[in-house]
This record gives sequence, C-alpha cells and structure tokens, in this order.
Amino acid sequence: MEENLTPQETNDNNRIIQVNIEEQMKTAYIDYSMSVIVGRALPDVRDGLKPVHRRILYAMNELGLNHNKPFKKSARVVGEVLGKYHPHGDGSVYDAMVRMAQDWSMRYTLVDKQGNFGNQDGDGPAAMRYTEVRLQRLAEHMLDDIEKDTVDFNLNFDDSEKEPSILPTRIPQLLVNGSSGIAVGMATNMMPHNLTEVIDGCIAYINNKEITVDELIKYVKAPDFPTGGIIYGYEGVRAAMHSGRGRVVLRGKLHVDTKASGREQVIITEVPYQVSRDTLTNRIGELVNEKIIEGIAHVNNESTEKDGTRIVIDLKRDAIANVVINQLYKHTELQTSYGINNVAIVKGRPKILNLRDLISEFIEFRHEVVVRRTQYELREAQKKAHILQGYLIALDHLDEVISLIRNSATPEVAKENLINAGWGLDEIQAKAILELRLQRLTGMERNKIKEEYDELMKLIAYLQDLLADEGKRYEVIKTELLEIKDKFGDERKSEIQYLADEMRIEDLIEEEDVVITISHQGYIKRTSASEYRQQNRGGRGAIGGKTKQEDWIEHLFVASTHHTMLYFTEKGRCYWLKVYQLPEGDKTSKGRAIQNLIQLPQDDKVRAIIDVKNLDDEEFVKKHYIVLCTKKGIIKKTLLEDFSRPRATGVNAITIVEGDELLEAKMTDGESEIMMAVKSGRAIRFPENKVRPTGRGAIGVAGIEVDNTNDEVVGMICVKREDKSRTVLVVSEKGFGKRTAFTDESGEDVYRITNRGGKGVKTINVTDKTGALVGILDVSEEEDLMITCKSGITIRMAVDQVSQQGRATQGVKLIRLDEDDAIAAITQLSRYGAESNNEEEQKSDEVQPGEPENNIQ
Repeated sequence: MEENLTPQETNDNNRIIQVNIEEQMKTAYIDYSMSVIVGRALPDVRDGLKPVHRRILYAMNELGLNHNKPFKKSARVVGEVLGKYHPHGDGSVYDAMVRMAQDWSMRYTLVDKQGNFGNQDGDGPAAMRYTEVRLQRLAEHMLDDIEKDTVDFNLNFDDSEKEPSILPTRIPQLLVNGSSGIAVGMATNMMPHNLTEVIDGCIAYINNKEITVDELIKYVKAPDFPTGGIIYGYEGVRAAMHSGRGRVVLRGKLHVDTKASGREQVIITEVPYQVSRDTLTNRIGELVNEKIIEGIAHVNNESTEKDGTRIVIDLKRDAIANVVINQLYKHTELQTSYGINNVAIVKGRPKILNLRDLISEFIEFRHEVVVRRTQYELREAQKKAHILQGYLIALDHLDEVISLIRNSATPEVAKENLINAGWGLDEIQAKAILELRLQRLTGMERNKIKEEYDELMKLIAYLQDLLADEGKRYEVIKTELLEIKDKFGDERKSEIQYLADEMRIEDLIEEEDVVITISHQGYIKRTSASEYRQQNRGGRGAIGGKTKQEDWIEHLFVASTHHTMLYFTEKGRCYWLKVYQLPEGDKTSKGRAIQNLIQLPQDDKVRAIIDVKNLDDEEFVKKHYIVLCTKKGIIKKTLLEDFSRPRATGVNAITIVEGDELLEAKMTDGESEIMMAVKSGRAIRFPENKVRPTGRGAIGVAGIEVDNTNDEVVGMICVKREDKSRTVLVVSEKGFGKRTAFTDESGEDVYRITNRGGKGVKTINVTDKTGALVGILDVSEEEDLMITCKSGITIRMAVDQVSQQGRATQGVKLIRLDEDDAIAAITQLSRYGAESNNEEEQKSDEVQPGEPENNIQ
C-alpha cells in the first residue's frame, strides 16, 4: 500500500521518505569517497601531512614531549590521539607513528624513538606498550607558533576538544618526506627529497616568482631516498618535475672486493627504498638454486643496526662480476622503479602538482602564517603597551592614585574612580593598576616599565611595517628557511646516474689529472696525481700500490678524467673505457681486476694504453695514427679513425704471430720519428713514413732486428725532429738511468736515422751492475719521472735531476733497490701536484754515506 503513496503522504503518516536507491547509493558513496580523499588518504599540500600524522604530532606537542624531555610510552600517545582527535583503530595510529620514527622509511624522521621499532629486514616493531617516543627537533619546528593564531582550529569528533586544521610548519614537509596513500578513485605517491635542495629551491622561488620548472631543477635535482641508492636515468624524474607524474628507477649501491684467496665478492651497501634486505637475500638464493643467475657461490645478509646494510655475495672463481651484477639488477629488487604521482589536497580539492606548484603552495601558506603571526604579535604587543601606558600614568600621579584607592569602599568603586579621575585611563588600565604589586612603585621599577614600554613601541612599529611591506615578509620567510637549512640540512644520500642518451656525463665529472696504475696481475685503479709527492733522486720512494706478494705495479699512466683510454692487449686486441669509469682508490689501494671493467679474456692482459681527448672529433681522428710494436721487433701503423667506434667486446688491432706479443702503442700525427729499444741496450731510429698505414687486421713490418731468443724490445717512443727540448731517457733493471740528447752541440744526430729493420746503435752500456734495459722514454726537463718497482715501491723525481750523458754510458743510480727487487715500469708525468719535501723527508731521501751519487763509468 505504501508503495503507491506520494513522498509527502508517507512523510505525514509514517515519517518515511521514499527515495531512489540508486541515487541514494551514489550520494552516499560520493560523500564517503570525498571523506576518504580529504580526511584520510591524501596529504595537505601546506604541511604535507594526513590527518592521522597531524593529530599524532599535535597530541605529542600537547603532552609536552619535546626533544629535550623524557620519552613517554607509545601507548600513552596513541591513547591521547584516539581519545581526543582520531576515533579509529589503535593499530593505524601506532603504525603511522612508527613509520615517522623509522630512519629507513622517512628521509627526515619526525618522531624520536626508543625501543624496537622494527628494521630494514622487514621485522615489525614491538607492541606499543614496550616502545617509547618523543618529538624530533625538526617536528617541533612544524608546530612553531601554533599558539599565535597562525592556523584555524576545528572541533574534534565529539565537539569536546579543538584541533588544528593544519600545522604552521616551517619545513616544506611534503617535498622533503613525500607521502603515499590510496583514496577512492585516486592515489598519491610522492617521493622524498633533500632538505637543503628543497630550501634552496624555495628561496629561488621567493627571489623570482616567475621561475620555471627547469630553473628549479637546478636546485631540487631529484628525489633523495633515506636508504640512498643510485637513481638510474633522469627522464622519468624530469617528467615528474614538470607534470607531477613520472617514474624513477632506483638501484642499490654495491662494490666488488677481492678476497685473499683471489675470489671476488659483490658487497651491497645500500638497497632501494622500501626493499627488505632479507627478502632480497632470499630472492637471490632462489635465483641461484633455479640456475637463473650463474656465477654466485654463496649469499648472506650481514647487515646490523650499528654498521648498516651489508649483503655479501661470493662469486665463483670463473664468474665475471659485471655480468652477475647486471643479472641481479634484472631479476631482483636490487633495481626497482617507483611511479611518481604528486596528488595532494589544495584548498580542499585533490590536485596533481609539479615541482613549482609544490613550492609555490608551501611559500603561499608560509606567507599566510607569517601574516597571521605578525597580526597576533601586534595585537598582544598593543595590549601590553596599553597596560604599561596605564602604569606610567598611575606612577606620574602616584599619591593621588593611592589616596583615591584608600578612600574607595570596594574595588569596583576604586576602578570607577580611576576611570573618572581625568587622567585618560580606561577600564582595562584601571583594572591593571588595581592589580599592580606594591614593589613596582619604586623608582627603579618605574624605569624598567618605561624601558619595556619603549621597547614595545619599537616592536609595534616593526610589526606594523612588516604588515605593510610584502617584500619584508618574504625576507622573514627566507631567513627562517635558512635557519632550518643550517640546523637540519645534509648531503644527498641518493646518487644520480644519467644515461648516455640523456646528457654528457662528462659535464657532471670534475676534470682533473689522475694516475692510472695496472698491476702485473691486472688490477687497475685511478688516483689523483697530487697524491704522489715529488722526491729527490736516490730516495727510497713511497708505496705506489698494495699488491699481493707475487704481483707488482707494471703500468703507470697519467690522463684527464674526461678522456677516453684505448687499451691494447698483448694478444693485439683494443678496448675502450672512459677514465672516470675506472675505480677510484688512494695510492696504497689495490684496485679492481680489469676483467671486470672490460670483457678481457683470462689469458690476455693489457700492455699499452693511449689517452685520446675526444674520439668524436672527426678531423682529429683522420689526421692521427696508432703505431704498434711487438716484443719481436714488428712495427705497424693504423689510422686512429679505425679505432673511433668503441665495441664492448673490443676489436683486433694487430695480428700477432705465435711466440710474439704486443708491447707498446703510441699515437702520432704521421710526421714523427720512431725509436725502438731492446733489452740488450740497442736502439734504432727511423722516420714514421717508412711504415705505411695498414688496416687493423694486418701483421705489420720489421722495425728492429732482435738477435736471440733472450733479447726483446722493451719500449718504443715517437718524437718530433724539430723539438729540441726533449731527450731520450733510459732506465735499467737495477735502477740506473740517464738522459741522452737526440743531437749533439754541433747539430749531428746522436742516434743516426736509418731504415727500419736494422740492428740500431748502443743506447746504454748494459753490465751486470746495471742489469738489462727495461724502458725508454722521450722527456723534457719540465716533466717528472715516475719509477715503479716490482715490490710496489714508487718514486717520483724531476727529470732535470737525471743527468744528461752520451749513448754508451751506464748512467746514474736513480733509486736504491733491495737485492731481490727490480724496476718494473717507468713513465713521465706533467709537473702538477708535486709537493716539496720537508726537512725530515729530505734527510731520508739523501744518498747514504759510502754510496757514490753519480755512478758513471
């Protein structure tokens, strides 16, 4: 019967209104979804907090849990939040509070913790009755000035308390710590950033309100995760900065170590954000068992609370570390991507925000807070000044005031009498005078009141000026932001690794000269050249590289970090690697196996390195050549252009015959003269044009005659005939060396020019005392000489300390060697970073008594 009644009839009879169920569900669901969006799941753009986080911080502030006060039980705080502000489950409140205390979840924690709050391995926190909390200093700055009418307060769920609708934060919290949440029909996933960078970006925006996103990116470079890691690729980050949506790829940080046994370990020291270390370790173990990743012998999570992340992966003896690392990135969470979706509540509505929007909204809110705070402080200062003005009037008429009060029957009468006395007092001032303590009537107190009044008037003038001048208000905001930066700013934790097609990575690498060392067993590293101090001739030298007992430093080169190095192996292959890609180490570090940097077979080794400034310079590569020589005296010349297209697997540079191996490679312009020297002390000199250019696969032609199976080529130099500043420097196995000019005083050639393939002439007098010839260089007096021994000892000396002698002499002693030691390699360096010896060092470097300084025979 009721179904046929009109809504009005049902309302009159039974107070039931008939509605369309479809419309009712739509309305109810929209109300619910908006409640979730605005009141639960999405952060406010101004303070970057969801209601639960805001309520936790406010409740802790109300409980007086400052950073310098004792901790209180977490259950006490959770109870306060539930009972007064947030009528939901205690688990949701405790979980939110725990996350704000975890330094691997928050880039800058807001809650100071005591007790078990879980760990990065995925273990959960202890129950709230066991843990304790208080506010971090940073969080206190989010609540600064909350008592100064800076924000609106609303009634809580049962109208019994008031709570802030927003926090008057001094910290750009949303950008700094990010946020994530799933609402109805929308979600947010905002990445954390570095506080220093964000504040620099805010100040740049204040200085120029028309600043673009691209200009802001110079300050706020990329997300900065609490667990560090490497941001791999920048385009997704750039897209998010511009549009509010994008993708960031994050890789864990790792390095390769070599154990004493010679086996290599991959050690993971940082894992991507929100990745459990135990889960990652277990996943690697599963992939090894399933034979998806080959080359791993064992994996173990050795991470601790004290020392941080350390996941150790032992490799099998024949495994190539780079291959294993790439498989880990591909198959495990060691490389993870995060979708960036910057959705926040702006003026009560959800909105997608780019970097500029986020900063501008925060600065606009901060400006509003400063205005409201200034207005409040002005009101309070005016109230106080008004009362002090009344005190001063009363003190000017002290006797009359005392008499008037004594003659008044009641306080109310006294108040009325003071107002009507004709001194200009109002009710507030009259009441304050009646409450004045007698001690303030002394002369000294009167002076204090006057001083206080004058100070207040200055403050009022300043506050009024501040309210009238927007520029000054923004200066106040800048000052307060810089204070936060000074207190809490830190370095980035996440590195940014740009992909090759995104930008020139050289623009991000500081250009400097480095020393590149390669040991006999193939360990390579780069070291700043300034670490090698200059010593006097005859010194003991310094450790140039830690090597195993059976290893020694064999090659030592100098290059800029921006250059490309061509690596030529003894089997005649050529590989490419940028200098900045080499592992960095100090003078005494061992370095890293070169097989893990280039795809070098186990039975091959690098014999020569050429430093090329820019392989993309077509004019340069077409006018230059690579000259190669082998131990058996073969010489070959090929255009540099043939080596200008790098390949990961390398290319064939020269065909090596059986029993021979590549010894040296030099870059020339086609107009040089070539000198080759052999172990027995002979050297040959011939024009470069005697060797015609051939392709990479050719064998080459005879350069110098090698007499017997014991003799071999030890070095090759390419010199310019017109360059009179350079001399030939030779060094023997037992530390003797000398310099010889190319031409004598009469202009005659000391080393006569011949055809290639001859025997050559004597370049050093080889004896049992000197040992065999080990190296030949062309040097100038502005350069330094670096000598490396098989023991790892290295000495650096000025070339002009090595005396100039004739071809047939044996030279002077350059370095004192132990009986079982020998020279392994020599190279020349530009004279940079060479430090003068102090007095004590000079004494230790002097030639010992009884040892002749100049062993010339």
